[in-house]
Amino acid sequence: MPKLLCVYCSSSDRLDPKYTAAAEELGRELVARGWGLVYGGGKTGLMGALARAVKSRGGRVVGVIPQFMKARELAYDEADELVTVVTMRERKLLMETRADAFVALPGGFGTLEEIMEILTLRQLDVVKKPCVFFNQDGFYNDLLRLFERMLAEKFCKPSNLELFRVATTVPDIFAQIEAARNVPTESKWFQTR
Repeated sequence: MPKLLCVYCSSSDRLDPKYTAAAEELGRELVARGWGLVYGGGKTGLMGALARAVKSRGGRVVGVIPQFMKARELAYDEADELVTVVTMRERKLLMETRADAFVALPGGFGTLEEIMEILTLRQLDVVKKPCVFFNQDGFYNDLLRLFERMLAEKFCKPSNLELFRVATTVPDIFAQIEAARNVPTESKWFQTR
């Protein structure tokens, strides 16, 4: 079985084609490097483009989709494994459990919520797997600035900014996954009583 890369990304079908092109490139690169895909199981937007690119190169696709989305015919039925769950929370847990690393492509509220949960679990030393933001065309620049403000105002520690990596090209995603392995965590709390 190949390692599985969990990719969080948009299901919107109204995006600039540059985002679709990058998702397709990631799908091809993922297979070329011997990885499989675990993702949210959708057939639309970046989700669908990514999954189709993986399948077109003979890669393994594991989709995890809530029943209410499947009922709306949003599932990518060509996935090698399509797991249907009841809730979004179940979906996230199963994806987290199956993944060997995490990547966030540009996305909306759902993408951000999913990757932030992984960062939170990494901060708490519950998840130890690499986590990468794909900062395509500076998409995540404002979020990264917010992280710096959190650090400046002591809402987090310098080591927290080592819990993730930032890639600006698709090949760099994989270099950053390797660079992120075995990053030590520091206690979340400054002091406890």
